Amino acid sequence: MFISTLPYRAQLSSHWSFEDLVEYVREKCLSILEHTHYPFQQILASLQINQSNISFLETMFDFITVSSHSDESSLDGASFKQVSSEHAFEVAKFDFMLMFVYNPLLENNRLSFHLTCSHDLFDEITVINIGRRLEYCFQQLFSSNETINRIDTCLTSISKLDLILPEETQEMEDIVFCRQSHVINEGMFI
Repeated sequence: MFISTLPYRAQLSSHWSFEDLVEYVREKCLSILEHTHYPFQQILASLQINQSNISFLETMFDFITVSSHSDESSLDGASFKQVSSEHAFEVAKFDFMLMFVYNPLLENNRLSFHLTCSHDLFDEITVINIGRRLEYCFQQLFSSNETINRIDTCLTSISKLDLILPEETQEMEDIVFCRQSHVINEGMFI
C-alpha cells in the first residue's frame, strides 16, 4: 500500500460547532494539496525527527466514497469489479485504522465505518468500546431518533458531545450518588 503523507497542525477549539469543525478540517485538507510534491522523508529530516518513533504514522484515517457511475473498471483490457469487503478479514497495516465508507447507491443512504486495530496494542474489548463511542457520537450528530440526545450541529459546540456511553454515565452516577449495598457505614465524624 502506498500512502502519501503530509503532516500539518490542526488547532481545534471546543467552542466550535460540528459544522465549524468540518469546514476547518476541509480547508486544512485542501490547503495542503499544493505541497504534495515535498517528499515526506525530506520533511522529517528537515524537522530532525526520527521516523521510527512517530506514532501518527501508525494511525490511518480513510474516507471512501463509492462512485455511482459504475461498479466495474478496466485497465489494459483487464476488468475489475467492486466487491464488498464487509466480512473480509483484514490484517492491520497500521496500529490504528479508521475507514469511513459512503455508498450513495445504497437505499438506506448510510455512512459506515470500519475500525481495524493492531492486536498487539489493542484488546478486543477496547476496540469494541472505541467503536461504540464513535457510533454514539455520530448518533448524537445525525440521528433523527428522539431517544438520542441529538445536538444542533449548527449552533452547539463540540464540547457538548458525549464521549461516554449512556450506560457508563449511569454506572458512574450509581457509584457516586447511590448507596452501594456492600458498603458499611464508615466515615469520619467531626
